[in-house]
Amino acid sequence: MRTRRLGVSALPIVQCAVAAGLAWYVAHNLLRHPTPFFAPIAAVICLGVSLGQRRVRRMVELVVGVSLGVLVGDLLISQIGTGSWQLVLVVALAMAVAVFADGGALFVAQAASSAVLVATLLPPGNSGGLDRCVDALVGGAVGFLVAAVLPADPVGPVRRETRAVLDELATVLLGIAEALRNRDVDAAGRALRRARQGQPLVDAVRASLKSGREVTAIAPLYRPRRRMLGDYAEVAERADYALRNARVLARRAYTALGDGEQATDALPDAMTELATAVGKLSSELGVDGDRSRARGPVIDAVRGSDVLSGRRTDGLTPSEQMMAAQARSIAMDLLQGSGMPRDEARAALRGDGEPDRSDSPAAEA
Repeated sequence: MRTRRLGVSALPIVQCAVAAGLAWYVAHNLLRHPTPFFAPIAAVICLGVSLGQRRVRRMVELVVGVSLGVLVGDLLISQIGTGSWQLVLVVALAMAVAVFADGGALFVAQAASSAVLVATLLPPGNSGGLDRCVDALVGGAVGFLVAAVLPADPVGPVRRETRAVLDELATVLLGIAEALRNRDVDAAGRALRRARQGQPLVDAVRASLKSGREVTAIAPLYRPRRRMLGDYAEVAERADYALRNARVLARRAYTALGDGEQATDALPDAMTELATAVGKLSSELGVDGDRSRARGPVIDAVRGSDVLSGRRTDGLTPSEQMMAAQARSIAMDLLQGSGMPRDEARAALRGDGEPDRSDSPAAEA
């Protein structure tokens, strides 16, 4: 796991190292600043935002915050010297100016920390003047340049996070199937708790998508990946809907088993097949992004079940009907996540080429 984590972070590490060296070279060799300490610092801070999970706004806030803190610290310390009360004054003024200028928490915190560095490292009477503020801006500019020339992969993190959501969905479905098959209330409760805890995974996908889109905006090399990010956005959205439906399904299974209701054996078998189809969609995302190959297992899971396909309606309890409707809605979400339009997906599940009018919007809520 540690090796894999290092591999994922390898490019951001290289970016930070290259940017630090380049920022020092520009500030020291080209601008003739004797010790441009803040140039590499700003470059590393700019690029090191969560090692690849970057936001353009956050990068700007960090760089401008560093520059502002350095400027305020230099102007004051050069006049009043260093000490405890001087540090109080410098930090307070830097934070006040930052709050007045923007108010972002990251921006304010970075301005304060940079002012602390200046107030504690700059000897009394020795002013860096405007040079160190310029160094910080140079470092930030170099950081943006390196991010554009040596960009991180905008798709890789999105693919990993999307697969994590789908894998979680498959695990929840298997848990529900196990609970129904064994008439196990505790297992249904575990599946329900797991389904309720899946939202952070969806949020992580959306965060990766936003970061990936910003990478494609500043890096010409990866602009063709915008379409692929759009595909993953569709998968993530449908996976979110499917996970929500799985929560409703788990809740109904937990309640039915707790009330002693009997469930037909066809339901757990259908859930297992549906979980296998989810795994197929997840694996296809890891190969070449061709989602269409995952449609077959989803359609087969529904058509192969009399309960999910609607061929069997007699004798089903209200709970069984609701669980079947939720499972069918999950299948719809998966097909739409594979890139199939809604009407085609409904017709495919029906199996006769006609839109399925029985699949009500309420069942997919």
